[in-house]
Amino acid sequence: MSSETITETYQAAGVIPAAPWRLRALSVLPQWQLAVTFNDGSTGIVDVSELVHGPDAGVFEALRVPAFFAKAYLDCGAVAWPNGADLAPDEMHKEIRRSGMYRILD
Repeated sequence: MSSETITETYQAAGVIPAAPWRLRALSVLPQWQLAVTFNDGSTGIVDVSELVHGPDAGVFEALRVPAFFAKAYLDCGAVAWPNGADLAPDEMHKEIRRSGMYRILD
């Protein structure tokens, strides 16, 4: 899976997600990681490998396929995938501002 900048964004017409913890840019990285940039300029890495490969992955199990993981996009300032899986940006923002990385555990 190559690194690529995700430019596809979905949002309601006329609605601009302006909260500082909303995402404005997203890149898919190898090994189930994402490079993210928030509205306030904070940047960091989100590691979802443990969530995706955990025994109770649920909707995130589909992300085990690298090509499907690479379909991540921004939906109103949050990371989402075509199967309905998504990640809450507020917790990512808090941890990335603290340490520069956020690991989502199963």
